[in-house]
Amino acid sequence: MDLLFPHKKIRESQEEFIKDIKDSLVNNKGLLAHAPTGIGKTAAILSACLPFAIKNNKTIFFLTTRHTQHKIIIETLKKISEKFDKEIKVADFIGKKWMCLHPGVSQLSSSEFAEYCSKSIERKTCDLYANIKTKGKLTIETRLLLESIKEPLKVERIKELCKEKNLCPYEITSLIARDANIIIGDYFHILDSHIRETLLKRIDKTLNDTIIIFDEAHNLPRRSTDLLTNSISTFVIKNAIKEAKNLGFDDIAESIGTIQKKLEDLVQKIPIENQEMLIKKEDFILENHEQLIGDLKFVGSQILETKRSSFCNSCANFLESWLGPDKDFTRILTKGFDKRDKPIILLKYKCLDPAILINEINQALIIGMSGTLFPLGMYQDLLSLNAKLKQYPDPFPKTNRLNLIVPKTTTKFTQRNEEMYNRIATLTAAISNHTSGNATIFFPSYDIRDKINNYFQKLSDKTIFLEEKGLSKEEREELIERFKKYKDTGAVLLGASSGSLGEGIDLPGDFLKTVIVVGLPLSKPNLETKELINYYEKRFNRGWDYGYIYPAMIKSIQNAGRCIRSKEDKGIIIFIDERYVWSKYFKCFPKEWEIKVTNYPVKQIKEFFENNN
Repeated sequence: MDLLFPHKKIRESQEEFIKDIKDSLVNNKGLLAHAPTGIGKTAAILSACLPFAIKNNKTIFFLTTRHTQHKIIIETLKKISEKFDKEIKVADFIGKKWMCLHPGVSQLSSSEFAEYCSKSIERKTCDLYANIKTKGKLTIETRLLLESIKEPLKVERIKELCKEKNLCPYEITSLIARDANIIIGDYFHILDSHIRETLLKRIDKTLNDTIIIFDEAHNLPRRSTDLLTNSISTFVIKNAIKEAKNLGFDDIAESIGTIQKKLEDLVQKIPIENQEMLIKKEDFILENHEQLIGDLKFVGSQILETKRSSFCNSCANFLESWLGPDKDFTRILTKGFDKRDKPIILLKYKCLDPAILINEINQALIIGMSGTLFPLGMYQDLLSLNAKLKQYPDPFPKTNRLNLIVPKTTTKFTQRNEEMYNRIATLTAAISNHTSGNATIFFPSYDIRDKINNYFQKLSDKTIFLEEKGLSKEEREELIERFKKYKDTGAVLLGASSGSLGEGIDLPGDFLKTVIVVGLPLSKPNLETKELINYYEKRFNRGWDYGYIYPAMIKSIQNAGRCIRSKEDKGIIIFIDERYVWSKYFKCFPKEWEIKVTNYPVKQIKEFFENNN
């Protein structure tokens, strides 16, 4: 089989990866690959899959959770195209609402936008869509734009071109996808059954005609269960009642009120010392359940005549999902307070089995790859994939990194107090003060971060940046750019392990010299976590590992991966918590890291930077 490799030389680590990809393609068997940063995953997988796909008339779906990865894929494809003088047709998708040129749609939920978009097309109020075709045929503007695209283009460029021509970027990209060799997208383009079926129909392909690549595949179990999870709250219900009343549907508003009354009655059964409890499907079946769904959808459609979103639609979607199966799901009722400290009740229908969605697409050839796809056996279990499991060594020189565990403190719940926060602040300040350049510190939560920062800011010699919760893409990029400017004088960035900086940023070269991971980002020991542990225990006899320990360690190692992004990079990674030396956690670290344990890290840090300047 041919190889379309974009660079002059194939790295040793890439060679083995490419061979395994070829074997999977020829034998029509999936592949789960733990491939650390630096192997060159994108170039390897594209160079092997493209010639096979072209020869066998298959379409590659390259799916990733990170928008920044789209740029790398496009650039790699351009290099292949130029090197081999080969036309490669590429369709680059992001979420449909993010492709839409109408102002304000980014504020809508996915379901709200889908409803708004379909209604706009149905009522012929969207000029962008209407300009694509006339009398069932592509307009001149559409044909000219499609003919002008001669190379792989990022979605941002497609949006610019469509804005100039007053055309819908999603429709244009869908037209490009008909003949595309590769479609770049997010997981939901394949995992969401409605989006998948619509897209496959538009390109006239079946799953048997596809090769699906999941990049950063450690996210696949969570993203799969999230797509099948739904919830409703008293906040949503109250706003749905207002919507119905504002339109004069007082009888429907009264019926919607029965949903709130039902939740309020149920919440009285939660023991006073608890905040949540499990409930059964029949506990929340309303007398007029089916009728109420229809009424809510009716009001929702009226709302969408003038607005882009509807709380009534959200209620209808939940009531429909609530009638779903009990197997592989759990139902949890929670009482608490919202951001304004007002009482709120939340009811969640939570999926526990990520394999439900994976089973829907197993006719395709599936390749999952990630730098933290370990233990591989867990992912094979959780995803129920018939796949070859392969782990590749870290390609970077071991002398370029110092990996330490400092077990003298902990963020364990029973030991959290002001004295411990001060000790952690003193330790992390000493480490970051002796870092030659920028440092980042990741904490289990923003709350713990802020409590430790009360002491840390008085001890740090460096400029401190704080990652705020819920940053937009633009705000995050602005924060990172400001932080990078301190690479010579040194600054320290404090974030949360599960925040937007814990996985989705790259700071190569001199932009980051030290990563400190404070504590273990374990899931809250709430009912949802307990249900997950019990579910995995029953299915795999690995409940605590799969549902609690491994997810936390994967987050920690993802945080650590923000440092050392190339073979030239040099830096320090430090894990601070006594639990990291416990065998059940320590065994999760990659063996090639040769991680060392010390209670006195400053001396080793100083020696490392002296020897690597």
